Amino acid sequence: MLEEKITFDSRDLGNKLLTETELHELIGDRDYMEFLNSRNELYRKHKMKEHPPSRSEAIRLMAKEPNLIRRPLLIRGSQIIFGFDEGAYRKLAKS
Repeated sequence: MLEEKITFDSRDLGNKLLTETELHELIGDRDYMEFLNSRNELYRKHKMKEHPPSRSEAIRLMAKEPNLIRRPLLIRGSQIIFGFDEGAYRKLAKS
């Protein structure tokens, strides 16, 4: 169990969507496909694994449909942790 204390701000993406501009800045030079939630119905319906959307289309879709964004998403400086990763959380807490 993670016992480290990490102070963070949270954002309910269902109530306060990320804008396309925010997503562009957040993703930066990273692979935008890492941000897509492969368990999401829209992801599966459009077979995004086999037919990846363009970067701009993926960002447009994520801004419109926040459940398409892989979560939880922890951001600290330039570090981003996707999903629940206890080891990564521990490392983040110690840095």
